[in-house]
Amino acid sequence: MASTSAAEPGVRFSDRAARRSSLGLRSMVLLMHVVFVGAVFLLDPTLDRRIREEPWYIGAYGALVLIALVQYFYTAGSSPGYVLDAMKAGSTMHATYINTATLSKQSSPNNGSLNSPLSLPQQQKLNPTTSTSTWLQRVAELYPPGSSSRDWTCTYCRVIQPPRTRHCHDCDKCVLQFDHHCVWLGTCIGKKNHCRFWWYIFEETILSIWTVALYIDSIRLDVDKAWWKDFIGVILLAVLIFILIFLLLLLIFHTYIALTNQTTYEVARRKRIFYMRGIPDKVHPFSKGICRNIYVFCFSRQKGYDLEEVPPLEELEARAAPYTCRDIICCRCC
Repeated sequence: MASTSAAEPGVRFSDRAARRSSLGLRSMVLLMHVVFVGAVFLLDPTLDRRIREEPWYIGAYGALVLIALVQYFYTAGSSPGYVLDAMKAGSTMHATYINTATLSKQSSPNNGSLNSPLSLPQQQKLNPTTSTSTWLQRVAELYPPGSSSRDWTCTYCRVIQPPRTRHCHDCDKCVLQFDHHCVWLGTCIGKKNHCRFWWYIFEETILSIWTVALYIDSIRLDVDKAWWKDFIGVILLAVLIFILIFLLLLLIFHTYIALTNQTTYEVARRKRIFYMRGIPDKVHPFSKGICRNIYVFCFSRQKGYDLEEVPPLEELEARAAPYTCRDIICCRCC
């Protein structure tokens, strides 16, 4: 009892430190937008005339700045889809493959007693009547035959993980379809907010391209102005081009993994994920075709916690076969 009470202040201090760090990063992102966008109006002496002559042009630019900032805070405040949330959803809304059996009591190797991996308050929020065998059976159906339940159990929070789940050490929770933990957003990117993250980097990319064009126009102006304005403009332009290159690469990569139904973690750690070790390198096991992948990425992830099973190895080996003329005509990739 004493150890539990002693640990609680440490947990609260860690939560406060994380919130302060997240608030600081979000303030920095907001400040960067103010600096780069504000410098456009400071460095271009003809902007006032353009606003009067073409108000729609600057109005559209301002609207894009606002949309990008709103999307940033919207994504930063969204849940990536935690396993615990899926457990709670299973007890109230019959989510696909979800059941509050996620209490998932583990057998103790010493005396055979049942120990719940969740704390008492968490257990009280879930349905206590759900049995261990039901949850284990549902999870087992998602994995290849012969898989060990040891590979499914998180070593940190003792939650039994569905496929594509990983424990995030920054959030200290298991995240469904874990992609990565975004430092700038202060949250994980996972099943529930990956589409929002894609839209955010898309909007930031368009905003950066537009801002770079405005900077170049202001530097190329053949008007008398202070030398320091050109100097600051060149420095900010160099930094902005670097950011733009990073955003473009990030957008291309996340578009690719969205089209193939992958995650950053799966691409980077493919050989370390136990259920993906025997899969041919060029096969994307969770891909359902480009059209279906886009639909799942954009729409179906907002409607609950539908979990994906690992396809049988025979099916994956069949996918590794080279394309034939019939496959191309039938749009096998779609």
